[in-house]
Amino acid sequence: MCWIGARQRPRSRSRNSGLHGGLHGLRRSLRYTSGMSVVVHFLIQGRVQGVGYRWFVHREASELNLRGWVRNTEEGEVEVVASGDDGDLAELRASLKRGPRGSRVDRVVEHYLAPSEAEGLDAFRIEGAW
Repeated sequence: MCWIGARQRPRSRSRNSGLHGGLHGLRRSLRYTSGMSVVVHFLIQGRVQGVGYRWFVHREASELNLRGWVRNTEEGEVEVVASGDDGDLAELRASLKRGPRGSRVDRVVEHYLAPSEAEGLDAFRIEGAW
């Protein structure tokens, strides 16, 4: 099974076949290796602007001691880059799907980034808030 957006879809190819299968295996090993720092980019779609969604993400990520940022996009979505161990990122993922009261999350798109992307990330912050 391969994660695409917020749903699982069956794969027609073997996990080890071709470049895509190899990347899937890499993501899978990163996801299930405890204690390893992982960097994930999330794009949240739905009614997520004007409802306190960025502040909600900031609170959740800060409680999990994640590094990164959250910001609104011009297209009406919310973008998050977070770095931490996979267990904490799984908790953040669940929070992103739930959202704060008054929001409606239609879809969470997720991409794993290279571990080197974590080098420039500090304490979790809201970008473009003022």
